[in-house]
Amino acid sequence: MSDHRSAFGEVGGEGGGFIDRAFRERIVLAGVTIPPEREEDTEAGLDELELLVDTAGADVVDRVVQRRQAPDPATFLGKGKATELRETAEAADCDTVVFDDELSPAQQYNLEKLLGRTAIDRTAVILDIFAQNASSQEGKAQVELAQLRYRLPRLRGKGKGLSQQGGGIGTRQGAGETKLEVDRRRIVRRIHKLEDDLRSIAAHRDTQRKQQRRSRIQRVAIVGYTNAGKSTLLNQLTDSGVLVEDRLFATLDATTRRLALPGGEPVLLTDTVGFVRKLPHQLVEAFRSTLAVVADADLLVHVVDASVPDPEGQMDAVRAVLDEIGAAAVPELVCFNKIDRTREAKRLLERHAGAVAISALTGDGIDGLLVAMGDRLRALSAVVELLVPWDRGDVLASVHREGEVLSEAAGDDGMRVRARLDDAACARLRQWRVGEPG
Repeated sequence: MSDHRSAFGEVGGEGGGFIDRAFRERIVLAGVTIPPEREEDTEAGLDELELLVDTAGADVVDRVVQRRQAPDPATFLGKGKATELRETAEAADCDTVVFDDELSPAQQYNLEKLLGRTAIDRTAVILDIFAQNASSQEGKAQVELAQLRYRLPRLRGKGKGLSQQGGGIGTRQGAGETKLEVDRRRIVRRIHKLEDDLRSIAAHRDTQRKQQRRSRIQRVAIVGYTNAGKSTLLNQLTDSGVLVEDRLFATLDATTRRLALPGGEPVLLTDTVGFVRKLPHQLVEAFRSTLAVVADADLLVHVVDASVPDPEGQMDAVRAVLDEIGAAAVPELVCFNKIDRTREAKRLLERHAGAVAISALTGDGIDGLLVAMGDRLRALSAVVELLVPWDRGDVLASVHREGEVLSEAAGDDGMRVRARLDDAACARLRQWRVGEPG
């Protein structure tokens, strides 16, 4: 039995690719509960998928849910449920059916034959949103690469190219693509060209990161679920003027700004692309060079929307992506945002020791967040005592340059210094540490 839901209200936004409601696609959603997933998990996934579809510029008019022990190899749904889905789609006069789980190329092909209309999955919707929102040259290249990697195995014979049964969500072309009729060989060549371009950009980024590391300025990355308020927080902390909109994936490009913490120490603060449940693997791979800033950070500020029904579920989704990009071991400061919209902040803080609560919009709690950031960063550095000979002014200058000098006292043999240094600096200055062998 299909579960009828009314579509979300009209949304808009400059550059979002939204069109007039009279011309918006009509979408039916399909979800399958496969143990150990629960039915409420499936419904929550479809609720989020409805938001994604709305962001992409279409209206959800119905949904169909099924429980199975395993996906059907041919159609993902069972034969009887697939027939019911076709009847629901026809009754709703929908343009496209969107599945919450990724379909194999064969499943997608079989479903389109059975349904008589386009069948796509969550991955295609997310790729479509990214295609609408990418603005920088790097972002456009990353999105196009992800789209081509996703569509290549779904080609249906030479000459048919990337075409599906209809236009709309899942068929929108990323920047740089030519025609829908591109064949497999041209797509492979284009993929190789994009990979080469992105490798060059990644090499440039790596050079920048090495320069930043030599400056000894600590790096903080803002991570979190999409629409959790990361860009709003960056604007609140640095007055950076980053685009802020109340919709999913409003910003894709990483933005880095310099920030002075309450103790005066400078940090580099970077806002990153938002994550989501079941984030397409193709996107993670394509954005790996951009996301490298997260893995290289000294501290992650994990922004969580405290007003959503399941903040812990969103935290788990973010941490799954962090693990995939090699950033799971980076120290994390949990920051519950939007406390002006919820009364759950106190309960969340009790359940997550060391977390802070803020409103990035109003500025409430920002001072506490800055103090916590400073404390966490200082805790990552060791306090050491050095005895620097009088004739080694270069070493003393290096201590001041690379660490935080806590005290200095003149002695007979040289300057005795207590300083907070990171592991690399401690290793380089080991011979002057008090109590260490020379």
